[in-house]
Amino acid sequence: MSFADLGLEPKLLDAIAAAGYETPTPIQKEAIPPALENRDVLGIAQTGTGKTASFTLPMIQRLGRGRAKARMPRSLVLAPTRELAAQVAENFEKYGANHKLSMALLIGGVSFGDQDAKLTRGVDVLVATPGRLLDHFERGRLLLTGIEVMVVDEADRMLDMGFIPDIERIFKLTPMTRQTLFFSATMPPEIQRITDQFLHNPVRVEVAKPATAADTISQRIVRMPIKDDRTKRAALRQLLTHKDVRNGIIFCNRKSTVDVIAKSLQKHGFNARPIHGDLAQAFRTETLDKFRSGEVQFLVASDVAARGLDIPNVSHVFNYDVPIHADDYVHRIGRTGRAGKKGAAMMLVTPADSKFYAAILKTTGAEEIEALDFSAFFEEHAAGGGHRRPSRDKADDSRSRPRRQPRKAEEQKPEPSKPEAANETPKVVADREPPAPRRRRTNPTKPSKQRESAEPVIGMGDHVPDFITRAVAS
Repeated sequence: MSFADLGLEPKLLDAIAAAGYETPTPIQKEAIPPALENRDVLGIAQTGTGKTASFTLPMIQRLGRGRAKARMPRSLVLAPTRELAAQVAENFEKYGANHKLSMALLIGGVSFGDQDAKLTRGVDVLVATPGRLLDHFERGRLLLTGIEVMVVDEADRMLDMGFIPDIERIFKLTPMTRQTLFFSATMPPEIQRITDQFLHNPVRVEVAKPATAADTISQRIVRMPIKDDRTKRAALRQLLTHKDVRNGIIFCNRKSTVDVIAKSLQKHGFNARPIHGDLAQAFRTETLDKFRSGEVQFLVASDVAARGLDIPNVSHVFNYDVPIHADDYVHRIGRTGRAGKKGAAMMLVTPADSKFYAAILKTTGAEEIEALDFSAFFEEHAAGGGHRRPSRDKADDSRSRPRRQPRKAEEQKPEPSKPEAANETPKVVADREPPAPRRRRTNPTKPSKQRESAEPVIGMGDHVPDFITRAVAS
C-alpha cells in the first residue's frame, strides 16, 4: 500500500515524496483513512511508528479549505514537552510545503510578544504545550471556539507530567463539534477515562501491544556488582567506546545526574552535551540541532527527550539509570531503531534496581534481557585499574598532609642566647630596641574591684541581703 491509496490529495503526496517517504507505517495505514472522514481516532502504538504523520497529514488536507480568523485558530495540537511541540511544528512545515497554511508555536522560553503577534494575524495550525496555551487564553489573547480539529499527542506522557487537569479544561473550551485525534503509546485507566468522556465514537487503532519494544532494537544489560557511582560511570564509558557505537542518547532519572554525567564524559574526552527541563530553551534547541547534525555525538538526557522526539539515525540508547516507571523504558529505547532501522539499547542494572528491572520484564513480557559479560572489566576495576577513591589512612603519603620542612640554616633567624650571668644583657636582634612593656590602663574615677584583704570570703561576705535579717512572724 502507498500513500496514494490512503486518499491523500496530490499536493500532500508531492510533499511526502519530497520528504523521502514511500510506504506508510501500520499506524498511518489504519489512522489516516478514518481521520480523512472527519471521525475521531484513538491511536495506540509504540513510539517510533510514525504517529505524528498520522494526524498532520489529514489535518493539512482538511485545513486546505478555509481561512483563519484573528485570535481564533482552526486546529490545535497539544504536546507534553517543548521539544515534541517543536518537532510537530517542523512536520507541519515539511508536509504543508505546498499549502498556504499559517502556524504558531506556543511554548515556554519564547517571548509572549512574538507569539501574540502571530495569533493576532490568525493561524490555521496552533501547536502548543498546555501551560503556555492556557497562559495566552487567560490573558485574553486567544479564543478556542473556532477549533475544527484537536490533537492530543503522547497522552500518557501528559499524565506523567500532571497535565491531565489542563487537558480537561482545554477540552471544555473547544466546541463539541470538533474532530479529536488522540494518540498515546500506552493506555492507563486515567487516559481511558478522558477518551470515554471527550471522544465521540472513536475509531480505535492499535497496531502493537502497549508497552512493547520494537523488534528492530537489540536489548542488553550490564549487571553491576555494587552500587558505586565511580564504577558505574567507568562502565558507561566502556560501553560508549564500543566499535558499533556511532552516536547515542544516555538517559538518567534525575536532572542533577544528567549534569554530572555530561561533565564527566566531557572531562574524559567524549563529545557530549546535557538536556533537561531546567536548561534554557535556546540551549536545548541548539543541543538537539547539533545532535541531529552529528556535531554532538552523545546526548545526556532526562525523560524530557524520552517521548516522541524523532531523532533519526540514533544507533544506541544507554540507560545509565533504570527507569522508575516501566513504561518509560519502552519510550527511552524507542529513540533508536526507528522507521525500520536497526538499533541497540543497553542498561546498567545495580542490585538496588532489582524491583524496577523486574517491573520492566513484566511490562514488556520478556523473561530476561541478555547480560553482557563485564566480569573482566569489574575485576580489573576492583584490582586498581579503575578510578578508586584514595585511602584515607593517615599513614598513606598520598592522603596525609605533608609535614612542614624546617627552613635552611641561612634562612633561619638567629635567636638571642640566654645570658650566662645575671648582669649580662641579651643581644638585640637586628639592632632593635626591645619593646617597652605595656602599661595597664587604670581609671582613677572608677573604684578598683580588687579586694583589700586577702582573707577568703565565707558565705556572702560582709553583704547580707535585708530579707534574711528580717524577723519571721511566729
